[in-house]
This record gives sequence, C-alpha cells and structure tokens, in this order.
Amino acid sequence: MKLALAQFGVSPPPSFKAFITRIERLAADAALRGADLLALPEYFSMVLAGASIKTPDLAAELAAVVDQAEALVAELQTIASRHRLYLLGGSVPMRGEDGNICNRAPFIGPTGRLAFQDKQAMTRFEAEAWGITGGKPPQVFNTRFGPIGVSICYDSEFPLHIRAQATAGARLILIPSCTEGEAGFNRVRLCARARAIENQCYTAVIPLVGKAPWSAAIDSNHGHAALYTPCDIGFPPDGTQTTGEVNVPDLILTTLNLGAIDTVRISGTVLNHRDWRNPIAPSPIVDLG
Repeated sequence: MKLALAQFGVSPPPSFKAFITRIERLAADAALRGADLLALPEYFSMVLAGASIKTPDLAAELAAVVDQAEALVAELQTIASRHRLYLLGGSVPMRGEDGNICNRAPFIGPTGRLAFQDKQAMTRFEAEAWGITGGKPPQVFNTRFGPIGVSICYDSEFPLHIRAQATAGARLILIPSCTEGEAGFNRVRLCARARAIENQCYTAVIPLVGKAPWSAAIDSNHGHAALYTPCDIGFPPDGTQTTGEVNVPDLILTTLNLGAIDTVRISGTVLNHRDWRNPIAPSPIVDLG
C-alpha cells in the first residue's frame, strides 16, 4: 500500500474553486506517483476561510467554513472517485443534527463512498475559544487493504482511542494534525510513535504547516509528516520509516507492508498487541507515612 501524506500549506486561496483545484492537483500528483491513499491534515479546511476573510476573525472564519463544509466534502468525494484514491479529507468543522459544531474527518473510498471519524477530545482552544464539541467514538474503515483507523490530533494522545481501533483490526492509524508550535507537534509526534509500539501498527502523522497572518484560527502551524512503525523485526530500529522537512509544504510518499504488521504481532521480539492487559485494575495505594 502506498500512502501520500500532504504537508499542507496555509496560503489563502482566491476562491472556493481555486481551493478545490489545489486539492485536485494534489490528488492527481499522488495518483500519478502510484499512491493508493491521499491524506490531508486536520483543519486544512480552515484555509478556505482565506478566500473571504482577510483579517483575523475567529468567529467569522469558523462560520465561513462551516457554511461551506457540505460543499467541500462533496467536492472531495468527486476528487477521490475521479482519481480512484482513498482520500482522508483532513478534518472539517461541521454542524451536527443537534446544532453543535464538531471536528469531523471525512474518509472517502475510491468510488466516492463517504464516512466520518469525529474528534472526541477537544483541546482548550477548540472547546473554550471555538465552542467545538466532541463527537462519536472511534471506529475503523474497511478498505481493500483492510481496516484503517483515524485519530485526529489530540485524540492520538489518549491510548485507548487508538487501542479500540487496533483491537478492531486496524494495522494503520492516520493522524491528521494541526499544532501551533513545536511543543504541540511533539506531543502528537511522540504519542504517535508510542501508539505504533503499543499496538504494533503503523501510525501516520499529517500536519498543517506554515504561517497565516490573515487568520486567527490557523495563524501558526508547525510540523512535518511522518510514518512510524513498531521497533521490531522487519521495521526500522528507531520506528521511523519516513519523515518530511519541517514546515515545508510537500507531498510525502511512502510504502507500507501491512503483512509485516501481521507477522510482528505473531512472532515479534515482543508482543505488545497481544500482551496489552485491558482493562488494568487501578493501582493500590501504599501508605509509606
């Protein structure tokens, strides 16, 4: 399986059509280079606000993207089917039936079939400044390569979110991210590496990158794309298969051997996936006075 991980820059588009054309070109490039799946970052959709918002205004930016969310997702479906790709449409703030806005990752098949993974754990910025709420629990998406999980940014910092997906059969977890600075990116990066070891699976981080002085929502974005693996037989000793250059818009391609995940889960030097004790009883408290 070949992945295309988009380090997506935050240059504002002149129009909705121009924004879609940019994604179309990414998909065409990924398909031409043999990719089976193109993954975009968390809140890549907020770049669309730059078509109409020229000065920082958090509420106006969020409203502009929410209003265009359904149209954006429909265009992503068309792009996926045109290029016969699986497409992770990063994440899009969308209003639910209850009227609340949640952060949703559209996962689209090569026929255009659509499903969503919602973000469950909100960062303080999302909850306190944006008023975004958590969505539905983790699930997995069945593909011709087997089940794939999506854990959006902060969710990847909670082991049981990805554990649920790995237990359901996922050998690859996609982690679209949007992190303001080096510390936030490292939280996601290091947790992605831990999740790959804990569950003996691949984890792929896909970040938004660059500066957007016009935006209050995505003004600063730090990171690089990466594919992490177990640290075991058949994989890189440090568990890092591929990394991009920090803060440079790019399309990073890398090939996965999902059969190697099956092998290491059965006959690895260690068997983390098998040996996870779930649930673990609460630790007793020992009084030392």
